[in-house]
Amino acid sequence: MDTHLIKQRFGIIGHSPLLTTALETAVKVAPTDMNVLILGESGVGKESFSKIIHHMSARKHAPFIAVNCGAIPEGTIDSELFGHEKGAFTGATDKRKGYFETVSGGTIFLDEVGELPLSTQARLLRILENGEFIKVGSSAVQKTDVRVVAATNRDLLERARMGKFREDLYYRLATVPIRVPKLSERREDIYLLFRKFASDFAETHHSQLLELSEDAQQLLINYPWPGNVRQLKNVTEQICVLENGPIIHGQTLSKYIPHVEPPLPMLLGKMEGTEGMSERDIFYKVLIDMKRDVNDLKKVVFGLLEGNLDARNAAANMQSAVVPVPVNNTPVPSSNLSSYNDSNNLNTLSSNPIANQPIILQSHDDDEDDFQEAISYPSVGETLSLEAQEIEMIKKALAKNLGKRKKAADELGISERTLYRKIKQYELE
Repeated sequence: MDTHLIKQRFGIIGHSPLLTTALETAVKVAPTDMNVLILGESGVGKESFSKIIHHMSARKHAPFIAVNCGAIPEGTIDSELFGHEKGAFTGATDKRKGYFETVSGGTIFLDEVGELPLSTQARLLRILENGEFIKVGSSAVQKTDVRVVAATNRDLLERARMGKFREDLYYRLATVPIRVPKLSERREDIYLLFRKFASDFAETHHSQLLELSEDAQQLLINYPWPGNVRQLKNVTEQICVLENGPIIHGQTLSKYIPHVEPPLPMLLGKMEGTEGMSERDIFYKVLIDMKRDVNDLKKVVFGLLEGNLDARNAAANMQSAVVPVPVNNTPVPSSNLSSYNDSNNLNTLSSNPIANQPIILQSHDDDEDDFQEAISYPSVGETLSLEAQEIEMIKKALAKNLGKRKKAADELGISERTLYRKIKQYELE
């Protein structure tokens, strides 16, 4: 079937090559019974692709149901999906059929599948493997014939590496992956979508059909749209209701587009020496490296205060330091650090009342005390071994909680099983 006709039938707007590729893949896989995993950010229209797959399959006359896995509480999701027997849990006053039983013969769309609890993932895997499931509170095995189309905005393989998603389930779901592009990847479609939404809302709200001036069109197209098509639709509706047309200029449009902060710098790739380390261990390594930098900085500053370092060399070291040191709560600009060559400045520093006080790296976090405790900087001679730091933290947590491992594990942010293994490993019994 021609993709142009499919777009008309299902209300798909756009000519982007990425969108067309995703649509062609959905059309090709629809007549089969293969499981499909739809990938894409929130708001790109993943559910529309699941409906295309269902309505172009041999199951099109059977039921279709969309389930938002992230919106169902963990305690009830097994009951929702697989059903339960009377008395299976508090409040189960009647027997109930789950979605996999009621939709047998049809298609179930599992949105936000990455949010499923691990226990539910195991049940889902069994259905995908042999079509069997067991109701909550029952021991009887039941059969179902359901095609599963799943969707996620998460990296499921990364979650699998973190132990939050089953890798075998991922490969069962992703028999055919379909990636739906985000709106910023199909900029040629943004103005087309705006015009479609504006026309629909003008009819719905009995308002004037709006047009964008050239500067407004450029603003619309160049905006990153973090909320994708859903955000564009909401902005268009606001403008249609609140503004008098017929022409909307860029200044007017900018009032309805929230400012997007540039992303914070991120570490790309792997840090040297972190192969095989967990995220927590990498975090410890970063803190320890930070401690080392601060200790080097302390040596430089105290050397200046005591007159033991050459001022010129000290100034050069100060310029290469990562963290600027404030004097009397006034930051020292890096461009002015060379002024420390001046003997008057050295005399001023030596007579400063903070000369004999320890230097503290202040945190702007609300939980400042906890932060400072977590990175309490070691003395120059203190060991910076990651293993030694870990042992010390475990000892402190156990002592603080009077040897209660569960509370100590909670405070350390690890599981009780991991804590038990660490105690055995470091012979801390």
